[in-house]
Amino acid sequence: MHYWVRASASDLSGTLPQPRSGHTAVPIGKSKVVVFGGLLDKKFLSDIAVYDIENKLWFQPECTGNGSDGQAGPSPRAFHVAVAIDCHMFIFGGRSGTRRLGDFWVLDTDIWQWSELTSFGDLPSPRDFSAASAIGNRKIVMYGGWDGKKWLSDVYVLDTISLEWTELSVIGSLPPPRCGHTATMVEKRLLVFGGRGGGGPIMSDLWALKGLIEEENETPGWTQLKLPGQAPSPRCGHTVTSGGHYLLLFGGHGTGGWLSRYDIYYNDCIVLDRLSAQWKRLPVGNESPAARAYHSLTHIGSRYLLFGGFDGKLTYGDIWWLVPEEDPIAKRFIQSPPKNLPDNKRMAAENVNVQSVFKLDLISWPFPQLVEDSVVKILSLKESERENSAITELQRRLGISVLLSGPGLQIIDESEDKEFIELGSRLIGERVSNNEQDLLIQTIEMLRDHWRKSAPSSIPLKELGPLLRDYQRLITRHHLANSGSDFQSMESWLSGKEAYKFYHLKNVSQLRMDDIPKLLAEYKKILPEQSTSGQITGLEEHPL
Repeated sequence: MHYWVRASASDLSGTLPQPRSGHTAVPIGKSKVVVFGGLLDKKFLSDIAVYDIENKLWFQPECTGNGSDGQAGPSPRAFHVAVAIDCHMFIFGGRSGTRRLGDFWVLDTDIWQWSELTSFGDLPSPRDFSAASAIGNRKIVMYGGWDGKKWLSDVYVLDTISLEWTELSVIGSLPPPRCGHTATMVEKRLLVFGGRGGGGPIMSDLWALKGLIEEENETPGWTQLKLPGQAPSPRCGHTVTSGGHYLLLFGGHGTGGWLSRYDIYYNDCIVLDRLSAQWKRLPVGNESPAARAYHSLTHIGSRYLLFGGFDGKLTYGDIWWLVPEEDPIAKRFIQSPPKNLPDNKRMAAENVNVQSVFKLDLISWPFPQLVEDSVVKILSLKESERENSAITELQRRLGISVLLSGPGLQIIDESEDKEFIELGSRLIGERVSNNEQDLLIQTIEMLRDHWRKSAPSSIPLKELGPLLRDYQRLITRHHLANSGSDFQSMESWLSGKEAYKFYHLKNVSQLRMDDIPKLLAEYKKILPEQSTSGQITGLEEHPL
């Protein structure tokens, strides 16, 4: 089990880097992580921020150097590539404004000196959204990108001693050209995943390139790998970070819809296990950071350091650790309740037992002090009383009508589901309040009838959250009427059933695009049994 823990003052100090996306963050040995460049509010950056691992300190070194035009370092940029070889960080390409860059720099992190390099051989064209990785401790391989006119599928190898570029001649089938992908060297192979391809589609294919190690004397060639397990959905702008015997994929950007396209940002953790050669979901014991793309995720010992990113609206500057449960940071999170409640934008209250804590996510609640008072009151109870009192106390103080609560999951009444009622109000053309019971029922029935008649391709992203919650609500109401009133009895009732596999999802971000038709199909099988009284009848005939 792993846990996400937001970095605190005890984890790091110094001058933290400003928010950004499209930057790079590379580990230099085991001593430091160097962040360079990025984009913030349409401004391209050229600063260096360094995390000193041993001293848990962020600092901004004063770099010297000179380039061909007399500048001390690379011009501001984002979506470039950066690779570390020993104490040197090599930078190539990227974007500045609408201009793609093709310059080549190295930073000596022992003396913090930049040098613009004059390279030789088969020089790569200017590009952004490329991907690169180190081959041993001397060479760098770079694949793909976007040159402003076309997607690229070329492979270049740089010898960092001679500074000579070589375009690799590859025989056989080639991956489709792409940008925004990842390229990770794993022993003798370069693994490339995802990215946006020619014409714009976002991909989820995995390719391996051989022939990069001279001593192996292999003919360069690509092989598409189709591995079993829970493969990632199509995406670009994600990260793939090597850690031990597996590769960890996090986040990224995809698209949804069929007739009309919309953006989706991810915060899932998916592992490519090198030993079993299959995809797996990384078990995570708490809520992940906000979904994002074009962030950085760096492996430091047994930990991963997440920084920055972009979700289509916001540029992030938050810093998170992803740690195994035996890590001291994870133990601090698990064993002791937070002194200050997070000022986020969602609320999720979980059952509290002897060794667990509240995790309150306050996106939609404008009264955090009320929630904090409730938590203090609950935590002052005897341990034997906490489990039954935690959620009911929060519900009473916040005025929420909750049908059923479980770990990470709350089922609330239609009248308390603001997004659900707002969607229905748009359909009937007027605002609906909880005092207007007849109009409220009409609104609920009209929205459900709208979904009954909808095709998966016609449902916009903003409707998926209310649809998922209503699906869970209808199943729960049937269970309460027939089986019991607690989460444990609900778990027992669902155990082993083929249907209702989306019931346990905590939020819509956990849905994959190919899940949407299945969710809608299950929802429609429930809806015909829905009467105007709000009770589900005939659900027993639904195939379980």
